[in-house]
Amino acid sequence: MVSLKTFRKSPKARRIMPSGPKATQADADLILYLYDLRRDEEMRRARHFVSAEFWPESADDVLRIIRAYPSPENTWLRQVISYWEMAAAFVLRGALHEQLFYDCTGEMYCTFAKFQPFLKELRPRLPFFLLTVEEVIMRLPEGRERLARIQRRLERRKQKLEARKAVYGAASAGYT
Repeated sequence: MVSLKTFRKSPKARRIMPSGPKATQADADLILYLYDLRRDEEMRRARHFVSAEFWPESADDVLRIIRAYPSPENTWLRQVISYWEMAAAFVLRGALHEQLFYDCTGEMYCTFAKFQPFLKELRPRLPFFLLTVEEVIMRLPEGRERLARIQRRLERRKQKLEARKAVYGAASAGYT
């Protein structure tokens, strides 16, 4: 195990440790508040829908949910997207320490990774869709690296889900 003192001298630390002012207690309080908002019962349902149930295959899949107003899926998608857009705006406007936010927000990267393949098609219709989130993710090399890692992880998860569906589908074929 590497000591913190040794880690801080390493090239990796120079890439991921904040070089600017330290995070403040106000930054920590805001992170905890954002975390507390995520614990709300309806927000948990929304986050579960976006992270575990909704696997868009195309921009049309995303637009189908966006156009399904009012529906729980539409509400959940808007809730999750607007939450992460708001949190990312805090970073871009200097209200929240960027490195602290990076350290505490892996879920935002997962959300963005699900929609990134369709942004080129979505943005003509929804010009601000995940725009602030994208700016925060892409502005730091470690953010782009994290996104790439998460994209690979999501692809593996999607393949496992499809394999599981195929097994269960084959096992129940012909039964009603």
